[in-house]
Amino acid sequence: MAAPTAYALIATDLDGTLLRGDDTLSDRSLAALARVAETGARHLVVTGRPAPRVRPLLDILGSTGLAVCGQGAQVYDAGADRLLWSVTLDRELAETALGKIEAEVGQVSAAVDQDGVDGLTLIEPGYLMPHPTLPAVQVDRRDDLWCAPISKVLLRHPELSDDELAATARSVVGSLATVTMSGPGTVELQPCGITKATGLALAAAHLGLGPGETIAFGDMPNDIPMFDWAAHGVAMANAHPELKAVADEITLSNEDDGIAVVLERLFFRLEELSGSGEF
Repeated sequence: MAAPTAYALIATDLDGTLLRGDDTLSDRSLAALARVAETGARHLVVTGRPAPRVRPLLDILGSTGLAVCGQGAQVYDAGADRLLWSVTLDRELAETALGKIEAEVGQVSAAVDQDGVDGLTLIEPGYLMPHPTLPAVQVDRRDDLWCAPISKVLLRHPELSDDELAATARSVVGSLATVTMSGPGTVELQPCGITKATGLALAAAHLGLGPGETIAFGDMPNDIPMFDWAAHGVAMANAHPELKAVADEITLSNEDDGIAVVLERLFFRLEELSGSGEF
């Protein structure tokens, strides 16, 4: 059955967007996504979380398809439990970028997401995970962060705001890495040129879909490339001002089922009108 709107692909961020503050999915959101799937539209998670940290949520969603992970550096096939595509961040470049940032702002605390479907999140002493529910392994010293290929580096500063840290990092990192801000306490370095739009475009092409058929939902500046790529970008009420400024629409917050509200309007209202003969 064809989807009743122009949007055949629904791309959603997770943290601050589809997920509530306690990292859970509401019954209303799950029901809306399930009904959308019945129309033939596809749901694609597009998140900064690495593939291993996304797998449990995909199980709850009942998804055996694709997911875009690691800020676009990974396209993950949930059904096969494998990466269809991945890009790693050169570890020497990451160390150099980190050194340039610390030369400007003083010591930061760092963590890394390792590449692969079983990659770990490693944190150095002093790094506080912004999402306590996500598992992480503490290492003894920073050098231990580079023991295996990584998809990104996560940074925190004891005094600077996320906006200040991200701005400084962008000013000194140059082409060593792409700097993103994906949530409270989450400034990240990822492979140069890689954004959520990179992974989204690849995954959509794999599904035979394009930007004109895509509606995207997000809450942070790292979602801006995804909004630029998609036909329609919806920011949550709790979104960062930078994302709201480029959004086509602003919905309710993640706590108030903002995604479900939009999907119900776009998909189910049309179904009701069609069934009533108003078309």
